[in-house]
Amino acid sequence: MTRSIALTVLLAALVCSCARGSPTQSAAEAKPAATAAPTSPPAVPQQAAQAASSPESEAAQAAAAQEGAGDEPEEDRSQARSDAGLERLAQLPADQQLPGGRWKPGVNYDPLVPSQPTNVSPGKVEVVEVFWLGCPHCYALEPYLQSWLKNKPAYVEFVRVPVMWGPVHRAHAHLFYTLMALNHPELVQQAFDTIQQKHEMLAAPSEEETLRQQQNFAKNFGISPDDYAKAYNSFTVNSNLQRAEQLTQRYHVEGVPVFVIDGKYTTDVARAGSQSNLIALIDDLSAAERRH
Repeated sequence: MTRSIALTVLLAALVCSCARGSPTQSAAEAKPAATAAPTSPPAVPQQAAQAASSPESEAAQAAAAQEGAGDEPEEDRSQARSDAGLERLAQLPADQQLPGGRWKPGVNYDPLVPSQPTNVSPGKVEVVEVFWLGCPHCYALEPYLQSWLKNKPAYVEFVRVPVMWGPVHRAHAHLFYTLMALNHPELVQQAFDTIQQKHEMLAAPSEEETLRQQQNFAKNFGISPDDYAKAYNSFTVNSNLQRAEQLTQRYHVEGVPVFVIDGKYTTDVARAGSQSNLIALIDDLSAAERRH
């Protein structure tokens, strides 16, 4: 009984932290979790790719492909930043603007204002995905993203940053960075599957219970609880968590998944029009940045 109550509290916190400015949406999202009626599980990567095979289904997915976490005043400020950035973009010489035609600034992508520094070598272009392991839209994007990573241009350096909106997001960010510190990036997909398919949150109302759940998860893949706890509490992981929190704020993240190209532009599935369009747009923005 106590475990059920704790899980209910956790799920309530999760929903609120994803849609702080949308009570109606939060209630709608909370209803399936609270009822016992069977629901279809999130699509596995192969199913997600198949479901997006037609333009109609891609458009439908893109229309609701973001986990949101912002209120109206912040959206107003974001719009003001975007408008100022678009004015600056329009003033650039023609050879410094993204070629027109397929992609439109302010429609398919926006300038990040102010632009942010990157952490890549000269000649490289940084592509950052801000994501959340508990986000079904991030999960649906995974097959497209993993396919792109196998074929992306060599000059593109891809970085994942877990969003840091609230306690559940922080718990999942802690999991992500701990797995990376243990040199097990392949287990990120396993964490996605566990949360999205098995509905095991790997996060709890207390940090002690969160750590225990994550230790049990890692133990299934040959990582001892002691090794996991050591990495979990390491200086490196805590430093990465602090940086992720800073970037969540500096990138003005109001929904995930969202991509930041070279610290200058942001885009997402909804603005691109589909998952496959998003990948093409990332490539085009990256290529334009390299030319500059």
